[in-house]
Amino acid sequence: MVRLRGHHLVCLHFFLGEGYNPEFIENLKEVLTRAEAGEEIEILADADDVCKECPYLEGRICLYDKNSEDEIREMDRTAINLLGLENKGKVNWIDIKKKIPGVFRKWAKRYCEECDWRRVCEKNENFPVSFFTSAKLPEPKKKG
Repeated sequence: MVRLRGHHLVCLHFFLGEGYNPEFIENLKEVLTRAEAGEEIEILADADDVCKECPYLEGRICLYDKNSEDEIREMDRTAINLLGLENKGKVNWIDIKKKIPGVFRKWAKRYCEECDWRRVCEKNENFPVSFFTSAKLPEPKKKG
């Protein structure tokens, strides 16, 4: 079973092979391959299968920056609510994929405008760049 936290249920739809480091990227590819192949997904509200190779994860806490853990947990709750799902519930990737167009405008307005990963997502043909008016994109953080 694939274990994904709320915001990954939305954000992974725009993954194009970029990430913090090669281990993180390979893990993301493997998780996404399993989900797309139909493996059942358990919805979590904390660190998940994607997070396990993140260089900013310590224990089950994100240390990307001082507010990351709280911000990510809020994103998780919002994603779960927008998608009409429940924490600890089970879902299939195809069912989530069908819901993304209906929730993306609300999601993008709240989270994508200032996201460090936006410039990566915008390379994906499915990412609706026209939702944004801001020309300045945040610079991604690099560890090390």
